[in-house]
Amino acid sequence: QVQLVESGGGLVQAGGSLGLSCAVSGMFRSVYSMGWYRQAPGKQRELVALISSNNTTYADSVKGRFTISRHNALNTGDLQMNSLKPEDTAVYYCYADIVVPGVPGYKDYWGQGTQVTVSS
Repeated sequence: QVQLVESGGGLVQAGGSLGLSCAVSGMFRSVYSMGWYRQAPGKQRELVALISSNNTTYADSVKGRFTISRHNALNTGDLQMNSLKPEDTAVYYCYADIVVPGVPGYKDYWGQGTQVTVSS
Protein backbone atom coordinates (compact mmCIF):
# COMPACT_ATOMS: atom_id res chain seq x y z
CA GLN A 1 0.00 0.00 0.00
CA VAL A 2 1.18 3.50 -0.81
CA GLN A 3 0.55 6.29 1.66
CA LEU A 4 1.04 10.04 1.53
CA VAL A 5 1.52 11.49 4.99
CA GLU A 6 1.26 15.24 5.45
CA SER A 7 2.58 17.40 8.23
CA GLY A 8 2.50 21.07 8.98
CA GLY A 9 -0.38 23.46 8.66
CA GLY A 10 -2.16 25.17 11.50
CA LEU A 11 -3.27 28.66 12.39
CA VAL A 12 -1.41 31.80 11.39
CA GLN A 13 -2.15 35.51 11.12
CA ALA A 14 -2.41 37.20 7.74
CA GLY A 15 1.03 38.00 6.40
CA GLY A 16 2.59 35.07 8.19
CA SER A 17 4.20 31.89 6.91
CA LEU A 18 3.58 28.17 7.18
CA GLY A 19 5.20 25.08 5.73
CA LEU A 20 3.67 21.81 4.66
CA SER A 21 5.49 18.54 4.10
CA CYS A 22 4.44 15.31 2.43
CA ALA A 23 6.17 11.94 2.59
CA VAL A 24 5.45 9.01 0.27
CA SER A 25 5.80 5.57 1.81
CA GLY A 26 4.96 1.98 0.93
CA MET A 27 5.53 -0.23 -2.08
CA PHE A 28 6.11 1.80 -5.23
CA ARG A 29 8.57 2.10 -8.07
CA SER A 30 8.74 5.80 -8.78
CA VAL A 31 7.01 9.11 -8.21
CA TYR A 32 6.38 11.20 -11.31
CA SER A 33 4.91 14.41 -9.93
CA MET A 34 4.00 15.73 -6.51
CA GLY A 35 1.79 18.61 -5.65
CA TRP A 36 -0.67 20.31 -3.38
CA TYR A 37 -4.36 20.96 -3.81
CA ARG A 38 -6.71 22.78 -1.47
CA GLN A 39 -10.39 22.86 -0.75
CA ALA A 40 -12.14 25.65 1.08
CA PRO A 41 -15.64 25.21 2.56
CA GLY A 42 -18.26 25.26 -0.16
CA LYS A 43 -15.69 25.30 -2.94
CA GLN A 44 -14.20 22.75 -5.30
CA ARG A 45 -10.75 21.33 -4.76
CA GLU A 46 -8.20 23.38 -6.69
CA LEU A 47 -4.59 23.01 -7.69
CA VAL A 48 -2.12 25.04 -5.64
CA ALA A 49 1.22 23.85 -6.99
CA LEU A 50 2.62 20.87 -8.85
CA ILE A 51 6.19 19.79 -9.51
CA SER A 52 7.58 17.14 -11.82
CA SER A 53 11.05 16.42 -13.11
CA ASN A 54 10.89 19.16 -15.72
CA ASN A 55 8.07 21.51 -14.80
CA THR A 56 6.62 23.47 -11.92
CA THR A 57 3.11 24.92 -11.95
CA TYR A 58 1.48 27.37 -9.55
CA ALA A 59 -2.04 28.67 -9.28
CA ASP A 60 -2.13 32.36 -10.19
CA SER A 61 -3.42 33.18 -6.72
CA VAL A 62 -0.26 31.86 -5.02
CA LYS A 63 2.47 32.83 -7.50
CA GLY A 64 5.25 34.75 -5.82
CA ARG A 65 4.07 33.71 -2.35
CA PHE A 66 4.24 29.91 -2.31
CA THR A 67 7.20 27.71 -3.21
CA ILE A 68 7.00 23.99 -3.91
CA SER A 69 10.04 21.77 -3.64
CA ARG A 70 10.80 18.10 -3.83
CA HIS A 71 13.45 15.74 -2.52
CA ASN A 72 13.54 12.84 -4.95
CA ALA A 73 15.88 10.63 -2.93
CA LEU A 74 13.66 10.90 0.12
CA ASN A 75 10.35 10.86 -1.77
CA THR A 76 9.19 13.93 0.06
CA GLY A 77 7.78 17.25 -1.01
CA ASP A 78 7.33 20.61 0.69
CA LEU A 79 5.20 23.68 0.23
CA GLN A 80 6.46 26.90 1.77
CA MET A 81 3.67 29.44 2.09
CA ASN A 82 4.56 33.08 2.72
CA SER A 83 2.50 36.26 2.89
CA LEU A 84 -0.55 34.20 3.72
CA LYS A 85 -3.99 35.69 3.22
CA PRO A 86 -7.35 34.78 4.79
CA GLU A 87 -8.45 33.46 1.40
CA ASP A 88 -5.71 30.83 1.63
CA THR A 89 -7.71 29.18 4.40
CA ALA A 90 -8.54 25.63 3.31
CA VAL A 91 -7.76 21.98 3.79
CA TYR A 92 -4.56 21.27 1.88
CA TYR A 93 -4.06 17.86 0.27
CA CYS A 94 -0.81 16.34 -0.89
CA TYR A 95 -0.99 14.62 -4.27
CA ALA A 96 1.35 12.34 -6.16
CA ASP A 97 1.16 10.18 -9.24
CA ILE A 98 3.11 7.03 -8.68
CA VAL A 99 4.12 3.87 -10.46
CA VAL A 100 3.26 0.85 -8.35
CA PRO A 101 4.16 -2.80 -9.03
CA GLY A 102 1.59 -4.64 -11.12
CA VAL A 103 -0.26 -1.51 -12.27
CA PRO A 104 0.47 -0.03 -15.70
CA GLY A 105 1.11 3.67 -15.91
CA TYR A 106 0.76 6.14 -13.05
CA LYS A 107 -1.81 6.05 -10.29
CA ASP A 108 -3.07 9.04 -8.32
CA TYR A 109 -2.64 9.12 -4.56
CA TRP A 110 -3.84 11.66 -2.01
CA GLY A 111 -2.93 12.54 1.54
CA GLN A 112 -5.49 12.83 4.29
CA GLY A 113 -5.48 16.63 4.24
CA THR A 114 -4.24 19.21 6.71
CA GLN A 115 -6.01 22.37 7.79
CA VAL A 116 -4.50 25.78 7.12
CA THR A 117 -6.30 28.71 8.72
CA VAL A 118 -5.25 32.31 8.15
CA SER A 119 -6.82 34.86 10.45
CA SER A 120 -7.27 38.49 9.44
